[in-house]
Amino acid sequence: MKKTIAFLSLLFGALVLAPSAAHVLEMHQKMQLARQDYGIVQQIYRGWAFLGVLQLAALVVTFLKLLQEKGVVFKLTLAALLCYVAMLTNFFTFTFPVNRVTRNWAYLPASWMQLRQQWEYSHAVSAGLVLIAFVLLLASVLLDKDTPVTGQRPLSI
Repeated sequence: MKKTIAFLSLLFGALVLAPSAAHVLEMHQKMQLARQDYGIVQQIYRGWAFLGVLQLAALVVTFLKLLQEKGVVFKLTLAALLCYVAMLTNFFTFTFPVNRVTRNWAYLPASWMQLRQQWEYSHAVSAGLVLIAFVLLLASVLLDKDTPVTGQRPLSI
């Protein structure tokens, strides 16, 4: 069961990291778009709300992993869990309010440029937190001598 939880923590971590990285990679170009073009491009995110399920799954599985750990692996897993909590806090503090004001970018108010900046940078912060969480989880799996990654022997670093 421990190996399964470790695997799922990495799987959901990677699944959350992919769209987060996409936001960062496209951000520079999107910040240069005119109002109408930005409004059009933002429509590509229709249906992305389901990604919240992946974020929640990453949080839950990381918590389950935490319950099984001790020592340095516990600390790494706890740090990853705190990154996910910070990511969700960031989302509900900075990203979600913009989604509400803009009706998920179906409406661009006069302050759209300020809202765009808040929305884009909040996604960049989330991406950084998700990357850190993933690296911490990866390190926790590699350093866990109780759950060998391959074969019969623990992985030595």
